[in-house]
This record gives sequence, structure tokens and C-alpha cells, in this order.
Amino acid sequence: MQPDSALLLLFANVSTLAVCMVLKLPQIFTVVAAKNARGLSVRSLILELTGFLVFLTYQTYYEYPLATYLEYPIVIIQDAILLMCVLFYNGNIGTALPYTILFILGWRLITIHNLIIDLAMNLSTFISALSKYAQLQSLWKTRDSDRVSALTWGFSIYTVCTRIFTTLMTTQDTAVLIRYVVIAVLNIWVFASIIYYRKAGKRKD
Repeated sequence: MQPDSALLLLFANVSTLAVCMVLKLPQIFTVVAAKNARGLSVRSLILELTGFLVFLTYQTYYEYPLATYLEYPIVIIQDAILLMCVLFYNGNIGTALPYTILFILGWRLITIHNLIIDLAMNLSTFISALSKYAQLQSLWKTRDSDRVSALTWGFSIYTVCTRIFTTLMTTQDTAVLIRYVVIAVLNIWVFASIIYYRKAGKRKD
């Protein structure tokens, strides 16, 4: 690898990790401050967590370079906290325990055999795409993006784009690349929808 390429790869990895350290914090703070989770989709968060867990398990199972997925445990923790906040403010915190049990059982199941984890990885792209679509549906239904953090989704666009670059520079795994490209397109769509409904709300005011 050329020195310039190595430097770019290092920057992409470090900046991705740095952004992911605070990725979901704007959204968490927005929900807590408003004491309201209107516009946020529980289904989207559950699907997103599922996709993250499958992806992290796939990367660790095949012993990919740690730098290419180090941010995922951090994002998973933040996503879990956000999900708890949304469930709490929606009055559904009692469902947290069943969700936790299902996540643990599912995680153990996919590590039984490499064929299962390969299938799960292919499905995780579909699952992650569904999570973005579920958030879009929530925005379309409520037509309200005041409690949905544009900053968090902007961060998500940046990190998935850097991961496209780092994957091309390292593992060149086709399944991983397809997943990142699909997610990047949908993240941009969600971000654009947030901005659109926010501007539309201001025009009404």
C-alpha cells in the first residue's frame, strides 16, 4: 500500500471511530430534552440493532482487521440506550426485557455454523435497509421531524461512506460493500426527509 493510501486509510478509520463515539448522542439528547419520541420508529431501532449485531459478529467470526469494525460495539451500546429512551417515553419500557432475550438468543444462534452467519450477513443488508425504510415510514406518517436528529443522520452518512472506502482498501468483501452502499443511499434519503419536514413545519408556523 502506498504511503498516501495508508495515511488516508488511517484517517478514515480514526475519524469514523471518533464520529461513532458520539453518533447517537444528539438523538438521545433530543429525545430526553423533549421527553417525547414522536417521529422515531421503534421498529427501525430494533432492526438497526439486529443489523449491527449480525455485522459485528460476522466481522469478528472471520477475524477481519479490528480497525474496520471497532466502532460497532460503541454504536450498539448507544443504540440500545436510545431504544430504551424511546420505549420509556412511548410508555413501552416493559417490552425491553423480551427484546433483550431475543437479541441474545439470536446472536448465539448465528454463531453455530459459518453457513448460518454467512446467510445472516446477507440478510443483514435487507434488515438494515428495512430499518431505514421503517424510519422513513414514521416520518411520512407523522410529517414531524422535530425530535429526529439531523446531526445523527449526518454522522451516519459520513461513517458509512468512510467504511465504503476502508472496505475497498482492505477486505474488498462484496457482501460488506453492498451493505454499505445500500445503507448510504437510504441514510441520505432519511436525512433529506428530516430536512424537508423541518422546513415544511417552519413554513406552517
